[in-house]
Amino acid sequence: MKKLVLSLAIMSALFTGCSSDDESDNVIVPQTGEITGDITVSKTYAFGNYTLKGIVKVKSGVVLTFDPGSTITCDKLTGDNALLVENGGKLIINGTDSAPVIFTEISKIPGSWGGIIMYGDAPAKVLGGGPSATSEDGLSYTYGGTNAAHNGGSLLYVRVEYAGKKLADGTKELNGFSFYSVGSGTVLDHLVSYKGADDGFEFYGGTVSLTNAISYGNYDDSFDWQDGWQGQNNTNWLAYQEVKGNFGIEVEASTNNNDFFPKFTNVTLKRAAGCTPEVAGDIQIDAIQFKKNGNGDFSNVIIDGYTTYTEGANTYQGAAVKIQDADTNTNQVSGSKIKLTNVKITNTAQEIAGAGVLVVAFPTGQYATSTTATGASLAPGAWATVSGVNLIQ
Repeated sequence: MKKLVLSLAIMSALFTGCSSDDESDNVIVPQTGEITGDITVSKTYAFGNYTLKGIVKVKSGVVLTFDPGSTITCDKLTGDNALLVENGGKLIINGTDSAPVIFTEISKIPGSWGGIIMYGDAPAKVLGGGPSATSEDGLSYTYGGTNAAHNGGSLLYVRVEYAGKKLADGTKELNGFSFYSVGSGTVLDHLVSYKGADDGFEFYGGTVSLTNAISYGNYDDSFDWQDGWQGQNNTNWLAYQEVKGNFGIEVEASTNNNDFFPKFTNVTLKRAAGCTPEVAGDIQIDAIQFKKNGNGDFSNVIIDGYTTYTEGANTYQGAAVKIQDADTNTNQVSGSKIKLTNVKITNTAQEIAGAGVLVVAFPTGQYATSTTATGASLAPGAWATVSGVNLIQ
């Protein structure tokens, strides 16, 4: 019996020792290092804390991958910084809801770096009606083509913070995320653009769609597009504007009267009390502005807080929907290429407005308000939390 008790005690000690060793072995030590220059060979960055320095370019034919939970930090004092994916290159970011991949800047000041930029050869229709143009970011890349299924990679659970810096000659601006003719083969899901100095997300042509997106505290427009962007499966977009902010969504088509348009479901646009336009004298305080023949199909939309704004002796009224020019009113509104249904509007000065003397009248079935719209449906988590603050309003 004594021998049996002794044997059991020894076995217990052995198992306890193994458990302790296993726990120690399972601790993952974050990797560190600097990311700089051209990425010319496919590479995976394991979970870690990295420094991004300069304008890092993922070259054509190369795949750059980031594992979940990584943080990539740049420093504006080192000069221009951005992560750029050339046409033919791929960026794979494998974040998760509990372990997002975060791109940030050390000073935490809006406008401190260039964000993520992706170029492709999906269809575009640029100013003048042509199929391609040169990027407006100061880097002079050509975008546009015929490859609707262009695949620039997969961005899952990614947060870009404090972007929107003016690069190159000091007049060109970048956004949190800039997508130039990116195609439908690219996956953009659970992305956050946080406190940038320009737009949260901007599309320049292309066919890619964006799902589960938050644009929070960006100084210019929360979402913006031009050049005939036509993403068809956009859903769960949330914009929250505070301190400074222009339009919730700015829509244009580079003056082209296109027969196609992007489509959206579940959109929430909120403007906090006291939020002012980015620049004094440039009154951009509407939830959705359509101009230059911009169009789109929106359903299940919440608009809140686009109220009056006083500057000097003048008071301006925000609108849920603003039509900025006669061509857009004639071709897109009257032509039934703008559609907004199941729209709930609260705390907003005007429902529909036309610039100047424009009289805006939507055809039957193209515009309908509701008291039951639910807007964006997003699950909270680390991906949408900054410094303990839940971004989902």
